Amino acid sequence: MMMRHTLYLAAAIVSLAWAWVLGFAWVAAGGNLINLPSFFLDAYRSGSAAGFLTIDILFVWGVFLIWVVGDAQRIGLGTKTGLGFAALSFLGTCFAFPLYLIARERHLARKD
Repeated sequence: MMMRHTLYLAAAIVSLAWAWVLGFAWVAAGGNLINLPSFFLDAYRSGSAAGFLTIDILFVWGVFLIWVVGDAQRIGLGTKTGLGFAALSFLGTCFAFPLYLIARERHLARKD
């Protein structure tokens, strides 16, 4: 495994654990993860910095959902793989994106 892939994997695991510790705390305080608008609105209304980060992440996630399916199809990983990573992003874009980069780079390296 390339050093970059190790860093991507570490980022995916650490960010998933860290984000979900906070996610579970939000649920324990009465939040509902099934209701995504409520999740984003709660985050947005928490203050200016939280609002900024909420908008940033919401749009990055939207772009990722569009890009990952098309990119996976274009490079030969397939639409199903792209959809799988799109689904994985519901756990966190911070988790799915680095894992997709690993899969993408390994696939492209095999093609060379």
